[in-house]
Parts: sequence; C-alpha cells; structure tokens
Amino acid sequence: METRKLGKGNLEVSALGLGCMGMSWSFSYPVVQDENEMIHLMHKAVDMGINFFDTAELYGPLTNAKIALAWLLAQKPWIIPIPGTTKLSRLEENIAAASLELSPSDLSDINQAISKVPVEGDRYPEHQMSQRSWGSCR
Repeated sequence: METRKLGKGNLEVSALGLGCMGMSWSFSYPVVQDENEMIHLMHKAVDMGINFFDTAELYGPLTNAKIALAWLLAQKPWIIPIPGTTKLSRLEENIAAASLELSPSDLSDINQAISKVPVEGDRYPEHQMSQRSWGSCR
C-alpha cells in the first residue's frame, strides 16, 4: 500500500484510510452490523496495508467508486480519501483504486465534466469566513 506523509510531523499513513462509521450501530440502524465481521474486516484492512482509520461519527454515508478514489488520489499528495465500508469486497475495490493511474486525458475529461456542475453556496457560513485568517475557502 502506498503511503503519504501528513502535517509538519510527517506522520506516515496509508494512501487510503478506512472509514468506520458504517460499522456503528447508530449509523446502520435498524440493520446492526455483526461485531465479529467488523473486527475481521478491520484485521483484513491492516493486513492489506491500511493504517489510517476514521472513527469519527460526524460524517455521513458515502458511496465510493474506484474511479472517484483514483481521481482524488491524483489531485494532491496530501489528499487522503477515507471511504467507509462494511464489506470486504468494497474494501478490496477501494484499495485497488490506489494503484489505478488515470491518464492525463482521463483527468482532463473528468475535470471538464466537473466544471459543468454548478457549485452553489459557500463552504462555510459568512460569519465563520470572516473569522478565518487563512483566506477564502469558497
């Protein structure tokens, strides 16, 4: 598994993390995930080279496609997608995205398609934006 370094301390983590929110009883209710299956999935993730686990419970559900992960990984070296899954087959698909290299033409086509999608609203409310010293994130 490819790794990336984060922050000033150069913390080295796997290029893909594993989002664990879908393993939570509160997230998956009324379908409660089998605890033994989730433990097995996490052990398999470690065996496959993942060492970055997102256990925050503030993120919503995401459906991740291999191409979307590959596109994210191609953007900047500090971008580390954290797709969540409770299925080994999806974990394997997500990991495979780390070795998928999109051609410059692929990236151009994707970026051109994205540019046609209208973005509405600010990233943060205006009162928070005025308190930021690091500039605009719109």
